[in-house]
Amino acid sequence: MKFDIPPAALRELRTRGRALTATVQVGKEGLTPSLQGHLDRLLAQHELVKVRILDAAGDDRHSLAEGLAGALSAHLVAVTGRTALLYRPNPDLKPDQRVL
Repeated sequence: MKFDIPPAALRELRTRGRALTATVQVGKEGLTPSLQGHLDRLLAQHELVKVRILDAAGDDRHSLAEGLAGALSAHLVAVTGRTALLYRPNPDLKPDQRVL
């Protein structure tokens, strides 16, 4: 799933992402099927998810975040330090539950 997000919407997502707490941590195991399933459910519920990439993950944090976004059909909004912000719109959510 490929979608384009206008620059103004990206700014809005980054702003909203600042208030979020990282709910998922990627450790030495990297991208496991259980982690991928958990993130998939979180993105379906919330659309915007903050992921913490631990030092133990070993890989380059940018490439790991891009791989994570690609595996989940999500958009990588930002990588700040060791934290990645992922967004995937869910048209099934009610309008008051949507991020954008």
